Amino acid sequence: MNAKERFLAFRRSAPRAPHLEATTVRARGLDFAVYSTPAVDGATPLLCINGGMVYSHILLWPALSPLAGRRQLILYDLRGRGHSQVPPGARAARIEHDALDVRALREALGFAQWDVLGHSWGGAIAMLGAAEDVEGVRNLVLVDAVGLTPEWLDALHGVALSRLTGEAHHRLAAFDPVQLHDPEPGRQAEYNRALYPAWFHDGELGMMFSPPLSRSETGAAVVARLRREGFDWREAAARIRARTLLVHGTSDMIPVSQAERTAAIIAGAVLRLVPEAGHMPFWEQPELFFATIEEFLA
Repeated sequence: MNAKERFLAFRRSAPRAPHLEATTVRARGLDFAVYSTPAVDGATPLLCINGGMVYSHILLWPALSPLAGRRQLILYDLRGRGHSQVPPGARAARIEHDALDVRALREALGFAQWDVLGHSWGGAIAMLGAAEDVEGVRNLVLVDAVGLTPEWLDALHGVALSRLTGEAHHRLAAFDPVQLHDPEPGRQAEYNRALYPAWFHDGELGMMFSPPLSRSETGAAVVARLRREGFDWREAAARIRARTLLVHGTSDMIPVSQAERTAAIIAGAVLRLVPEAGHMPFWEQPELFFATIEEFLA
């Protein structure tokens, strides 16, 4: 089967996504929109942190709903995204602020420990959060996480252009990556949408998905700062003590070499590659993706 057929077959066979209960949780002086599936007795909850930097939790829901059968899933909108409160001085926002929210939310929700899954930029938040909450994060799952230093980000625009054709290529080519150093929310939102088709291994499947045009002053400020100032998270990664699994599509625009480098720095980390998958292996290879994560968390 091709990727589209695999995805449709998996969705037909998967149980219906459970209801998400929405609540508001106060942490670090802000009100966070938190969403959870029903609790499962004896199972450690799994916090899921979405990527995209400007988006809400909907990037991972119901995509990750098959994981809810054996554990409670906790999703939330990052500060200043979705329905979570915008922090004071949003233009001064940093990814470190997002990372510190991970522990604060765990404590506010009353969990002694939980497992954490982060996708894409959410992988960076999960890594930094686990480094600051060594006792609170039991297992860490990084799904096509961004690299620890920015060379992959510097090359991303050119790689994406080489993957796109026709109108999609023209839409992305209209952007100058230097403009993305400016935290203007509308520009960041439009760029994310133009870039989106290039994340897929299978272009036909990619055409089935389109992210919402999400504007967030907070998220735009965070990603613009990372582009403008750079980053180096190697020291933080070396402090992680959670059991760690990296899952990475072999056709992701973030090269496999970045995942290999991260796995070499986090003590005991295991890397599992997903063939014929780009940045969203939960859509392009769902059966293998979920089986890999279930085996690790079990």
